[in-house]
Amino acid sequence: MKNVISLGDVMMRLSTPGHARFIQSESFQVRYAGSEANVAAALAGWGISSAHVTRFPENDFGRAATEALRRYGVNTSHIIYGPERLGVYFLENGAMQRASRIVYDRYDSAFSFIKPGMLDWDAIMQNASWFHWSGITPALSQGAADVCRQAIESARKHNVPVSGDINYRRNLWQYGKQPNEIMPALISLCDLIVGDVPDFENCLGISGNDFESVCKAVIKANPAIKRIAATTRESISSSHNKISASLFTGKSVIQSKTYNLTHIVDRVGAGDAFMAGLIYGWLQSKPDADALEFATASCALKHTIEGDVNLCSVEEIEALVRDENIGKLLR
Repeated sequence: MKNVISLGDVMMRLSTPGHARFIQSESFQVRYAGSEANVAAALAGWGISSAHVTRFPENDFGRAATEALRRYGVNTSHIIYGPERLGVYFLENGAMQRASRIVYDRYDSAFSFIKPGMLDWDAIMQNASWFHWSGITPALSQGAADVCRQAIESARKHNVPVSGDINYRRNLWQYGKQPNEIMPALISLCDLIVGDVPDFENCLGISGNDFESVCKAVIKANPAIKRIAATTRESISSSHNKISASLFTGKSVIQSKTYNLTHIVDRVGAGDAFMAGLIYGWLQSKPDADALEFATASCALKHTIEGDVNLCSVEEIEALVRDENIGKLLR
């Protein structure tokens, strides 16, 4: 069976218990997660064969992170190891009007030292049905950016569809390059991208007044791109958000329904759940509107799950799309 291949860093997540603040916590809950790996894990849970490519430290933490991916059903055979460290991020869940906070400690992670030649991408792509990357990877180091481009070019050579979540994070770009020097070449080779107006302005220098006009300009400049999607979040409080999504089909924009998320458990990874839903929709040959609704429902349900990965089933997601079994006790 062919794999969906994802590439990206995986970090140790240390969360305070419940809604405790950093300053009052005496313990942390440990999980392992990364944006692209979250996509692979969600897809594996939906019966899609998935493999994640990354570089871990050759120590107990690297082995623990590998085992965490395996528990989700993700193929780890392409993971490589080195002498450096595993990146860490700390999460303090907000509540009501107090915002959630994340503190990153990922400098000199093993993944940031990845370089071309460490992986045989042609061999990996021969058994691939899809390749996914995000803008986090090329932001970490020149080596990571070069490997990401090598992977995308190999995917195109082997006729493997490519998706990219632009995921622009200004503070990550610290190695001397700006996004507009690296990202255009990567984005231009994608079939499906997730990004919004500010992402395209920062990464491509393309701006506009609304999502549709910017999408038209992006596709005109990058004709390989077939679809562009984005989520829209209204934050009423840390515990109460509204979420919806848009998909530009190449001709027009279609909109999803809006979900009112009144008691958020954990919003980290919601964008990855949306991305996984889009990939699943395309692999299942769903019409654009159906793929968008599945992805948006996946995103909404992720807010009910602790941790970074959406652990809801296809059946649960499709039931939400149909407005069935909402809040019921199922036995």
